[in-house]
Amino acid sequence: MAENARENNKLNIKELLSILKGDLLGGLTSGIIAIPLALAFGVASGIGALAGLYGAIVLCFLAAVFGGASVQISGPTGPMTVIVASAIAMYPNDPKTIFTIIVLAGIFQILLSLTRLAGIVKYVPYPVISGFMSGIGSIIIILQSNPFMGANVIGSPINTIINYPNSISQLNYEALLLGLITLIIVFFTPQKINRIVPSALIALVVGTILNVKLGFNVSTIGEISSSIPKIIMPILSVKTLLTLIPISLTLAIIGAVDSLLTALVIDSVTKTKHNPDKVLFGQGIGNAIAGLFGGIVGAGATMRTVVNIKSGGRTRLSAIIHALFLVTLLAGAGVLVKNVPMAVLAGILMKVGSDIIDFKFIKVLKYAPRHDLYVMAIVYFLTVFYDLIFAVGAGITLSALLFAQRVAKQTSVDVKEVKDKVIRKLEKQIEVDTKHEIRIVHIEGQFFFGSATQIISHFDELLGTKYLILNYDSSSLMDISAVFALEDIIIRLKSQHIKVMLVINNKKIEEQLKNLGIIKQIGSKHLFYNEMDAIQKTKTYLKRKVKKKKLVNKNDEAEIQEIQNV
Repeated sequence: MAENARENNKLNIKELLSILKGDLLGGLTSGIIAIPLALAFGVASGIGALAGLYGAIVLCFLAAVFGGASVQISGPTGPMTVIVASAIAMYPNDPKTIFTIIVLAGIFQILLSLTRLAGIVKYVPYPVISGFMSGIGSIIIILQSNPFMGANVIGSPINTIINYPNSISQLNYEALLLGLITLIIVFFTPQKINRIVPSALIALVVGTILNVKLGFNVSTIGEISSSIPKIIMPILSVKTLLTLIPISLTLAIIGAVDSLLTALVIDSVTKTKHNPDKVLFGQGIGNAIAGLFGGIVGAGATMRTVVNIKSGGRTRLSAIIHALFLVTLLAGAGVLVKNVPMAVLAGILMKVGSDIIDFKFIKVLKYAPRHDLYVMAIVYFLTVFYDLIFAVGAGITLSALLFAQRVAKQTSVDVKEVKDKVIRKLEKQIEVDTKHEIRIVHIEGQFFFGSATQIISHFDELLGTKYLILNYDSSSLMDISAVFALEDIIIRLKSQHIKVMLVINNKKIEEQLKNLGIIKQIGSKHLFYNEMDAIQKTKTYLKRKVKKKKLVNKNDEAEIQEIQNV
């Protein structure tokens, strides 16, 4: 007994050391990636590089301690930075108001976490998210085009585009050269190297060295203080706070969506479940305190989070280590970053902008339903050229109206659900006889953006299943959210070594699934128009795998024959 106890203790210590090692590597690796991004987002926001570092440190640490997604790395992100930049355009040369907005946004996120509204995010249609994220990516690229050419940032995308002739006439060729070198590095660095040293960090170092050695006449970050940040008290005037609510609420909501989408990515990669209310609570505390210390607002950062996980991060300690690593950098930041050219940061941010654009949706635009294209396009153009929060609201409203229109048109169509008692009995008998190695699931009614995430949740408890017959009973085409949800279902089932048989009932659905690459995921031989054919195919597979095992008793076979005769 004593020997067994000692052996167990050794195993526990070994497991603990393995977790600590993974968290250390995850925190440091994601921290290295965060360095150029924190500096770039801080500069892009209009507050300064130091604000980017403060925000990355405070938010990441507090969100890790209080948040509900343990390995999430939080910090400045593209969407949040764009909103802060627009706030600065509204309140120029008024840092106290800007930090009050950030503190207020954090408080709104805390309040959202207490209302249990976090779950509503999953009902936001995919085309709305796609249009918004692509719009944000485009805004970043447009706004950074001026410093890329050696000119100053202009507040809005429209003004930037209008001012292009003037910017081009005053082109700084040295800045442009550094910007182009940066783009080459961040886009074309081989993945083998990128996994070891992030391309953004390579670009930052190479661009800075070239600037110093060649004595270029370009704008740089300049000196930044490495002293402990002072507390900036927010404005407490009720009248002022009321005027700041719209922009603060915009920050809070966009940050909530950004963080919860990152948490969903964590769930997918780690096979865990996040707590959405705690995620928002941690983000709210982090942003509120970051604003008090002069840091810019942020959210859960998907790329940095995935890097943390892939590098070995397994607990919230990895995010804490990430924050502490940035603290040590901050101690010598003034000397290290003062010569970093603005054109280099612009190039890095242009790569960030391109990564945010939803090319996955853009690739299938030709085959996407027309109503999804309308929604995506409207949200995109409103995001880029009008207002961020209005764009999301308009997109959700338009999606709901178009969906209501489609449902109304279908009310006169007689869509029969499977209610045959013999078939129901047969399906249950097959599942029992095969010890649930074969399961049959019906998706009845409209498979759309509102039901897609609900349906996905039903495929998390299929222990013991080897073959799943997925019967899509509707005769309606799926919208793009449902198609991508179906793809997610198939990928999840594949990761559990479950073979999928898909049953549909018309050629139009087959054509849609073929064009969007879903049939390639399951294989054309696993697509059926008849459930009985899918059952027979599945039984053939199972008989090959488990010899001498009788799957269906004689009564069941008689019932099958009876159904086929009918």
